[in-house]
Amino acid sequence: MYRIIFHLDMDAFYASVEQRDDPDLRGKPVIVGSPPTQRGVVCAASYEARKFGVRSAMASITAGRLCPKGIFVRPRMDAYRDESHRIMEIIASTGATVEQMSVDEAYLDMSSICQNETMAASLEKARTLAAVLKQRIKEERRLTATIGIASNKLLAKIASDHQKPDGLTVIADEEKVQFLRPLPVRTLYGVGKVTEQVLNKVGISTIGELQDYPGDLRALVGSFGPTLKHFAFGEDDRALEIGDEIKSISGEETFLQDTDDRRILRRCLKEQSADIEKRLKHRQLAAHTVQVKVRYSDFTTLTRQISMEEPIVEANEIYRLACFLLGRR
Repeated sequence: MYRIIFHLDMDAFYASVEQRDDPDLRGKPVIVGSPPTQRGVVCAASYEARKFGVRSAMASITAGRLCPKGIFVRPRMDAYRDESHRIMEIIASTGATVEQMSVDEAYLDMSSICQNETMAASLEKARTLAAVLKQRIKEERRLTATIGIASNKLLAKIASDHQKPDGLTVIADEEKVQFLRPLPVRTLYGVGKVTEQVLNKVGISTIGELQDYPGDLRALVGSFGPTLKHFAFGEDDRALEIGDEIKSISGEETFLQDTDDRRILRRCLKEQSADIEKRLKHRQLAAHTVQVKVRYSDFTTLTRQISMEEPIVEANEIYRLACFLLGRR
C-alpha cells in the first residue's frame, strides 16, 4: 500500500487573522510584533510585508527600516490558538490521521481515504479532496491554506512551500527526482545554514548536485550523510507522530554563586542554544516558541516566552531570541 501525505500550511497565519478581523489591514504590509520604536522582534509578517524582506524573528527596528509603511500589530496569541483549534477541527473531519506540527501547520495521512486502483488515480482523488478542504477553510474561517501532496512527509512539505499563498501542488513519485533537481539544497529537511555552507564548499548548491555527488557524504555532514542522500532523491520513511511526541526541549544551569552579570548569563544562553540546536536536529524537529526562565535565590521565578510563525532550528536564532527575552526580565 502506497502512502499519500498532505502537508497543510496556513498562509501568513498570524497576519492573515489580523487582516481578516480588521478590514482596514487588508492588502497592507502587516507586521505582527513589537513596534520599531521599542526593543522587540517580529512574530509574523503578511505577504505584503515579506516583499520588503521582513521575516519572523527579525528585530522590529530592522523590519521598520525595511518596510517604513509597515503596520505593526501586537500579537494576540489567544486569538491565534482559538483559530487554530477551529481549523484543526475542520482538518480532523476529513477522517485522516493528523500530526499537528504547530498552530498553523499539519500533516495528514490520507492513504486509506484516497486509496484507488492506481497511484495516479489516488493522487487525483487526493487533489480533489485537498481542493475541497482548502475551500472549506476559506468559506468557514475566511482564511487561505496551501497544501502539498506526495508519498511522504519530506516531499509533501516541499510541495506546500512550492506555490504559496493559496496553492495546491502534487509531486508524483515518478516525477520527484526531476522536481527536486533545480531546488536549493537548503530546501531539504535538516539542512540549515551550517550544513548548507559545508555543502557549498564542495560545489553542492542544488539538490541535483547532491544527487550526483559521488563521494561519501558522511565525510561532510557526519552520520546525517546517508539520510541526506535519501532525502535528495525524495525518499523519506518517517511516519506521522500522533502519540507522545516531544513538546519541548530545554536546558538548565544552576550557578554555584548567584549572579546577575549579563555577560555570564548570555554566555550560558549561547551554550544552551547550541545544545538545543543539536538536539532539535538529532530528533528532526524545529521550534516555534523560545522560553527563558530565571530563578532567583529566594526561588522567585520569572518566565518570558515568544512564539514565531516560522519555525527555527539554528543556534544563533535561538540565542538572539533568548537574549531578547532575558532583557525583558
